[in-house]
Amino acid sequence: MTNQTSMPRFGLLIVGDEILSGKRQDKHMPKVIELLGQRGLALSWARYVGDDRAAITAALREAFAGGDVVFSCGGIGATPDDHTRQCAAAALGVELALHPQARQLIEERMQDVAREQGQVYDPQRPDNVHRLNMGVFPVGARIIPNPYNKIPGFSCDGPGGGTVHFVPGFPVMAWPMIEWVLDTGYAAHFRRVDWKERSVIVFGAMEAALTPLMERIESGHPGVKVFSLPSVDHPTYGRHIELGVKGEDALVQPAYAALLEGLRAQQASLGPELVR
Repeated sequence: MTNQTSMPRFGLLIVGDEILSGKRQDKHMPKVIELLGQRGLALSWARYVGDDRAAITAALREAFAGGDVVFSCGGIGATPDDHTRQCAAAALGVELALHPQARQLIEERMQDVAREQGQVYDPQRPDNVHRLNMGVFPVGARIIPNPYNKIPGFSCDGPGGGTVHFVPGFPVMAWPMIEWVLDTGYAAHFRRVDWKERSVIVFGAMEAALTPLMERIESGHPGVKVFSLPSVDHPTYGRHIELGVKGEDALVQPAYAALLEGLRAQQASLGPELVR
């Protein structure tokens, strides 16, 4: 389990050949960035993996060995191309087993469907027996409720301090499940202060020439980060660098003032200022 006394890093693992082949466009990363941002948190990294057991297992083993909070989207169904549940167990070195709470939820879902279709629920029907495989998780997993259709996801803790939360690939299911995980497990880390970015467009400058100023701002203003976003073909500004600082609003303001002072001292050509 992630140390609840320190700010965790958040990562995203997206599983599926359909993303890498271009058959589907990934919608998870921008949404996860949004969900984290609404809570004053940020995404530290993202990774895409195809439907390959060795690759998925290696990615999960690395996630479990680290100290990050990772959301894994996709591959937890029960069709032949779904490997994530099996890979999670392999990465942890544990067995797979039908989770009793997952079984109950899946059976409730099957009963709901039978009732909606005017049929009698038969738990021994082969397709219903097969659906229980969606509740076969690594031993020790915890349930993530699914408000869309009751078929749960799951969470597992790794020996190295990393925690991975597994949700389906379908956004309509995955996103509310990720919100539930954040709100029930990580609310203590939500920022309660305003988080700001302030930046300015710098024309005709080279990053190497601005680096000493950036380093001076960061060392002189603990708690803020300086960022540099160069562009060579912007439709409005042309070749330029967006240079700025980000962090808590109270810390950003003096750091940004110092940044502007340093740029003017270098006689930099400045354009519009931006606030986010």
